[in-house]
Amino acid sequence: MRAQGHVHKYGDHIDTDVIIPARYLATQDEKELASHCMEDIDTSFVQKVQPGDIMVAGWNFGCGSSREHAPIAIKASGVSCVIAKTFARIFYRNAINIGLAILECEAASNGIDDGDQVEIDFDTGVITNVTKNETYQAEPFPDFIKDMIQKGGLMASIKAAGKD
Repeated sequence: MRAQGHVHKYGDHIDTDVIIPARYLATQDEKELASHCMEDIDTSFVQKVQPGDIMVAGWNFGCGSSREHAPIAIKASGVSCVIAKTFARIFYRNAINIGLAILECEAASNGIDDGDQVEIDFDTGVITNVTKNETYQAEPFPDFIKDMIQKGGLMASIKAAGKD
């Protein structure tokens, strides 16, 4: 499993109300949520983001509420992975539940800049900053988590297991 894209970089303590402002939480429509992703911190994000792009942040990404709207908005916007120094625990679990790949890697967060081209090998946890010709090592997911993410999250994984 691999990802490749340009980076959209943010700082520390990006909370779920910044990822998807509360005024849009009345909808469950993924495209609608994606159309407002990051708008209170980066008004041009939805115009810039391309399928496969990567989000990089600092400490405690996804702090705040326990709503799944935040990782859904990120995933539906086309982001293939979020790399951060640390994640809020409930965001971390919600991201996996909905099939959004996330990696904790302080070195990558420090070394990667906005706009850099990055490749990720989820099998090894190696993050390559193509722009700077640097590599960083994240802890790879266990196979069952990679499988869950590839299938689109926990519920999709359970449904797929029932068909086997």
